Amino acid sequence: MKTYLECLPCFMNQALRAGRMTTDDDAKVKKILDEVGGMIKYMPMEKTPAELGANVYKIIREITGVNDPYKKIKQENIAEAKALYPKLKQIVAKSENRLLTAIRIAIAGNVIDFGVNKTFSLVEDISRILEQKFAVLDFDIFVEELKNAKSILYLGDNAGESVFDKLLIEEMNKPVTYAVREIPVINDLVIQDAIDSGLDEVATIISSGTTAPGTILELCNPEFIQKFNNADMIISKGQGNYEGLSENNRSIFFLLKAKCPVISKHLNVIENDIVLKNINHAKND
Repeated sequence: MKTYLECLPCFMNQALRAGRMTTDDDAKVKKILDEVGGMIKYMPMEKTPAELGANVYKIIREITGVNDPYKKIKQENIAEAKALYPKLKQIVAKSENRLLTAIRIAIAGNVIDFGVNKTFSLVEDISRILEQKFAVLDFDIFVEELKNAKSILYLGDNAGESVFDKLLIEEMNKPVTYAVREIPVINDLVIQDAIDSGLDEVATIISSGTTAPGTILELCNPEFIQKFNNADMIISKGQGNYEGLSENNRSIFFLLKAKCPVISKHLNVIENDIVLKNINHAKND
């Protein structure tokens, strides 16, 4: 997926938010905005928003010296999600279609996203999404691939929603490798966040090697590439991973909530729609 003009002010907003979270020094925040603004002038629009976003957060780290601006927020989101986990586990157990309910809950967690300028209430969003109609629902294909899969690669996204990923992984009951970012970027998961979420109890956790807020294969490490190429099934959470992989030629399931107009248009849905979308299913046959 290429970068659109609408993405450019989003980069500036992200830089301002992260800068403000990192430092009270207005001069440093202004320097961040100046450098990101200068970078925008020369951005290659054919690259994905996630790939270009990596450069935004590199600037923030270099100017502020802070490696993980969202660390405290990530910890709070994980704690909130873990407090909800027992109740959500019961909801899955009592539902008519446990797997589909677990998918809904995993997507509900995707509201925890500080890369878009949205507010959210985790409890309210979960309740809403449990009743919300899917804009895209490739569930039958999901069930078919899951039935035949001996290995699953699950691409994580944000800290907090990771706890809800655990619910889905438990319900699938297959060997799962769970991939996270190499370094902190926005509120995306790194290995310690995944461990704090309890994912080490249900999956093998690896770093994809990417420094971007999305899976950019050119930035990924050899271990991840091998897993990506050899996995029987790939599940991709969130908008950043969709940006990086939407034009890939292998079968991938995208689980997300459409939270911005660019992603919504690309998926041919409207903002706040929920999506379970497969690409290239036939290519796995």
